[in-house]
Amino acid sequence: MSILSIEARRASTADAFGVAAVHDASWRQAYTGIIPHMSLNTMIRRRDAQWWARAIRHSTRILVLETLGQIVGYATLGQNRVSALSQQGEVYELYLMPEYQGVGLGKKLFLAARQELEAIGLKGCVVWALEDNVQATQFYANAGGMDIAEGTETFNGKSLNKLAFAWG
Repeated sequence: MSILSIEARRASTADAFGVAAVHDASWRQAYTGIIPHMSLNTMIRRRDAQWWARAIRHSTRILVLETLGQIVGYATLGQNRVSALSQQGEVYELYLMPEYQGVGLGKKLFLAARQELEAIGLKGCVVWALEDNVQATQFYANAGGMDIAEGTETFNGKSLNKLAFAWG
């Protein structure tokens, strides 16, 4: 019997195509019907493998989950971008390939992202999620996040509410 191990690790430029594939599939699954079609397609096209390779080279903190040589999830993280919130760290994005969702890998990646924030000296964590993305808001609420703030994002003239979940 073989044991399959899936661990989070820092992304390398060799991971750019895999991260781009996760981004494409997960964003289409998460946001189709929420974000206007034109905006969603533009955002996905803009983040191709070259975009991700540049982000990785320029020190964007990106963690990946890999299994059997395939990137199945990623998280981006760093300093909290909203000075009114007391949490120092922020998980900007956390996405998995749709077929890998619901089996505990999101939790594994999220915990690794929070540990990475602590390791670089950022206390507390905040994550923003579109309110209409029920899968994401339930995930962060189930992970113990407290809904502490609200905001809006506008896509092609359509304003969507977003929620901030916080830890620490």
